[in-house]
Amino acid sequence: MTPTALAVDPQDTMPLMGEAAPSPAGPISEQELAALPAPPEIPLPRTAQVLRFSQRQIEFVFGWQRRLGDTFRFNGIVPGRPVITAHPDHVKSLFTAKPEDAPSLTGESPLRPIVGPNSTLTAIGERHMRQRKLLLPSFHGEAIARYMQMIEDAAHREIDRWPTGKPFSLAPRMQAITLDVIMSGIFGIDGTPKPGTAEWGLRTAVRGLVEASTAPGAKIAEFMNVGRDEPVGLTRIGMEILDRPTYAVIAKRRKAPDLDSRTDIMSMLMRAETEDGERMDDHELRDELLTLVLAGHETTANSLSWTWERLVRFPDAHERLIHAVRADDDADTWIEATINEGMRARPVIPIIGRRVTKPWQLGEYGVPAGTPITMSILLVHHREDVYPDPYSFRPERWLGAKPGTYTWIPFGGGIRRCVGASLALAEMRVVLRAMAQRLDLEADRPEPEHAQHRNVTMIPARGARVVARAA
Repeated sequence: MTPTALAVDPQDTMPLMGEAAPSPAGPISEQELAALPAPPEIPLPRTAQVLRFSQRQIEFVFGWQRRLGDTFRFNGIVPGRPVITAHPDHVKSLFTAKPEDAPSLTGESPLRPIVGPNSTLTAIGERHMRQRKLLLPSFHGEAIARYMQMIEDAAHREIDRWPTGKPFSLAPRMQAITLDVIMSGIFGIDGTPKPGTAEWGLRTAVRGLVEASTAPGAKIAEFMNVGRDEPVGLTRIGMEILDRPTYAVIAKRRKAPDLDSRTDIMSMLMRAETEDGERMDDHELRDELLTLVLAGHETTANSLSWTWERLVRFPDAHERLIHAVRADDDADTWIEATINEGMRARPVIPIIGRRVTKPWQLGEYGVPAGTPITMSILLVHHREDVYPDPYSFRPERWLGAKPGTYTWIPFGGGIRRCVGASLALAEMRVVLRAMAQRLDLEADRPEPEHAQHRNVTMIPARGARVVARAA
């Protein structure tokens, strides 16, 4: 690969970042609501909307945005005929709202029967804030710094195993790296556990469930669990397989003589106390740990996979990154810009939401109390007024610019912003650098990969297939 100059082409005068025109949003009175029209609705039967949204969300939301505008109503699996919005001011109104005015829809998420009701992800109100306060210290700067060498070692071990000169999928390779990080950083399990141990059972169960989640029947299992507090069907069987080693590892760690000095996140959570001296019981701990495993492990892996899927189809961006890393020419800046652009272009979680408890204005429209309002991260990230040339992969748009609080939202926002964001970004920086140093990658075919929707995530349909050669 021949590196190109890092400087942006001086002939390229297109602005790299912009700003959306203001749009009023926030809680309103019943009288104000009566004066506003309702958002336009998608004129399709509910079954057709559910199927199209769950199978081809990108085409679905972009297509109806073109027809109906930035705010429209659809009829999906979430009760209450949700509204989809794509305006940053609407996002801001929800992220900055009082928790009781706009509680998160994750309390109704299909992940609830999987990670349980006690997780920071699925709890709402005071329960959520309690769990969040217990979890946050585990992800402060010093804690993340301790994991950096471990992440780098895991990345290089995995890269050593990759084939060269023939196509392979990056997604499972990325998952292998992030699983190593989860096992070590979250559970304090270093290396490959001995077969037959609880640690070995945990690792094996996690890998098996992630693989099973792409099976043909997985989507049916998801629909069966919507609106439930406890898993049913195949999901219940899978969770029983995962719960056994999880609780065994928890019990073993509670008896560990060095518990008070351990720095892994599980041990820190066991020691964490509320202001009233409360600690997490085994069920709460299980819910938080599985949230970190399933949410942190897979979302980070697929963010990396999507970023490379984009890079290998945009040669200028790819070559600029390679040159920056190998020549050590402002590498940190280009790595950060590439990550920001990857998460903008292909957010792994494409939509998030709140259920407002008061009437709410969304630009020219109003919705009554009880309405689910979903923010399409995909649509926000592809606004042409904010991101000119939004369908191109242009890391240079981030040079000298920081992600906007309400225009770059792959981790959500407000009090619901992902607590593991700092660890995820640290992993991505290390892995991206290691791959750019050691490998020349190219796409196995020129066409971009479609998105496959799995539970609440969006993943590369073919796993981000590439051909690798040693640098």
